[in-house]
Amino acid sequence: MARTWLSIRVELISGQGEDLWPRPGRVFAAPRAHSFALLAEAIDQAFARWDLSHLHLFTLADGTGVSLEWWDGDAPDGTIDGRITTLGRLQGGEQFAYVFDMGDQWAHLCTVGAQGVDPDRELGIVPERPLPYWGWGSVPDQYGRRWDGDDGESSAPRRPGGLSDLPPILPWWGERQR
Repeated sequence: MARTWLSIRVELISGQGEDLWPRPGRVFAAPRAHSFALLAEAIDQAFARWDLSHLHLFTLADGTGVSLEWWDGDAPDGTIDGRITTLGRLQGGEQFAYVFDMGDQWAHLCTVGAQGVDPDRELGIVPERPLPYWGWGSVPDQYGRRWDGDDGESSAPRRPGGLSDLPPILPWWGERQR
């Protein structure tokens, strides 16, 4: 099965005009028969994207664009359709880029592992879609929000003492009732 599944390392390089260091990343098990569109969905989920209404695009090392869903059905000239183009066109060691949100440009470097991966061994299952099996780093919010209600100008809310603001559902939360 390792011959039919790729290991793809995806590192988040930049977004919202800032370069990230250290770079957060995820490693995916992805079947060669799956489309670039399915890989994009997996990457977006693994990097905590919740507003998925943005344009996104893969760019292969030779400059070929792999378009995904574009508004009004218009894809950039010269791109290939990522909904039908499979990951089988990728080779071990190949690098390519993925950009989510053409405005904020969340740019990712994707590197195909030299060896295939056995998803049953790495994940304990054979998933129906590409799925991460390793990861590291803190993933920034897609809009740069640091807390619920962050307007980009206000100071962070004052932190309560300990975890006293939480309901006492778990023994170490909130005020204990005795």
